[in-house]
Amino acid sequence: MTELPVNAAADMSLTTLITGASLPVQMVMAILLIVSIVSWWYIFIKVMTIGRAEKEAESFEHTFWTGGDLNKLYDGLSAGRNKPHGMSSIFEAGFKEFVRLKKQPGLEVSDLMEGSRRAMRAAYNREMDDLDSHLPYLASVGSVSPYIGLFGTVWGIMNAFRGLANMAQATLAHVAPGIAEALIATAIGLFAAIPAVIAYNRFSSSVDRLAVRYESFIEEFTNILQRKS
Repeated sequence: MTELPVNAAADMSLTTLITGASLPVQMVMAILLIVSIVSWWYIFIKVMTIGRAEKEAESFEHTFWTGGDLNKLYDGLSAGRNKPHGMSSIFEAGFKEFVRLKKQPGLEVSDLMEGSRRAMRAAYNREMDDLDSHLPYLASVGSVSPYIGLFGTVWGIMNAFRGLANMAQATLAHVAPGIAEALIATAIGLFAAIPAVIAYNRFSSSVDRLAVRYESFIEEFTNILQRKS
């Protein structure tokens, strides 16, 4: 009897608890591990995407508000090797439509402005779709992962107590390994959920700020085009 606590303590290593868990609990751990890896990959992508969008907005706004020729700015974007993104894409779409519609004789100013605005809104929606991509996945991971881990924990604890039914005398040394391996599933669920929730909140805030900047630019650029028309 004196050897049981020693053996139990020897079997309480993380690797032993994971490999000794029942198949459903191991499946839950594997799912959560895969989910966590994918979420970290999406987090890395969003850091790069949103960071690039913020830098591009700063650079374009600085160039745009220096008072240069809009035709030269448009020609520079159109002739560039890389496709415009963010605010540059909104400007290019609006100015291109403005120039095209202005060549049509007899077109009302209101129709000219409406066409340019629609083109900018379409570009705006494309940019927002790109910025919002992968955020629903992070939100789902943050909300669902703890429950998936809890399912593995409940299943593991249930099996641990079912195993005690065949023992004449149950001690903590008998039940502790089973409960410990079950609780690992909850720990992995939290490990997957917490970074996803933090990243989702941070990225959502950044995307909202960019959306406000894009919408403000659309309004200001529309006023400039209206004066040019």
